[in-house]
Amino acid sequence: MGLQNAKHSKVKQANIVMLGLDSAGKSTLLYKFRYNDLFLTSPTIGFNVDMIETQKDFTLTFWDVGGQQKMRQSWCSFLETADGLLYVVDSSDKQRLEESKKEFEVILKTESLKGIPVVVLANKQDLPGAWNAEEVTRRLNMKKYCSDRNWYVQPCCAITGEGLSEALRILTAFTRQYSRSKETSTIFKEIKTL
Repeated sequence: MGLQNAKHSKVKQANIVMLGLDSAGKSTLLYKFRYNDLFLTSPTIGFNVDMIETQKDFTLTFWDVGGQQKMRQSWCSFLETADGLLYVVDSSDKQRLEESKKEFEVILKTESLKGIPVVVLANKQDLPGAWNAEEVTRRLNMKKYCSDRNWYVQPCCAITGEGLSEALRILTAFTRQYSRSKETSTIFKEIKTL
């Protein structure tokens, strides 16, 4: 029993907050990540939580928070313990991308999110006229708003699963690096107080 607990305690865990406007595909993406299957979803009222082991010693806990206007007011409370942000945009909905950009900018200005890695999923690449990763990068002004952190824009399709394994790999690498730097920072703070 003791050995099993010691082994289990070595597993690192990181909190990933999934945000984006309603109908961007967050819940569908989460189900595809977790079960590699397509689920019919309805708008998320509140949030969904799921854990995914991405490596044998590393688990990501995803907080999929509803994107309706009334839910956006509570986004900041979810960001307080975030180790990574997964921001989802409907890359085919050009009319709402400006609204999504404004919400994204507000999120990135949140003090608790300072330096936290960001992966943007340019979802719905299967739809005609969807903007590619380069265009989403430009339209969200990623180079300006994410210059102080690791960031990446991954084109994907929640229905087919295209691009999702790459997104998980990048998100895992970013959050592992962030977690290590956070641990090192905590150790230095503790040493200074001695």
